[in-house]
Amino acid sequence: MEIHIFAKFHVREGMEGHAEKALRVVVKASREEAGCVEIHGYRGIKDARVFYIHSTWKDAAAFELHSTLPHTVGFLERIVELSDQERDVKRTERIV
Repeated sequence: MEIHIFAKFHVREGMEGHAEKALRVVVKASREEAGCVEIHGYRGIKDARVFYIHSTWKDAAAFELHSTLPHTVGFLERIVELSDQERDVKRTERIV
């Protein structure tokens, strides 16, 4: 069963460019993974310090593998450095 991940990151003032760069790198690498159905990065309009990732994975095992890969681990380490709030990640399933 496909799973959908929604992740939200809020970065410190002045770190927006660094966060966008890190997001571009991880999204590009993640799209190459066999278990990735789709992944996109977003930036808030009202608050440009808020970034989101929405991704769809073929199943939970594919997402678990993704979470261990170097590009994902590196992104999470980098985003922690840039953030001023705890990240918010939700695993969901489509119902409609």
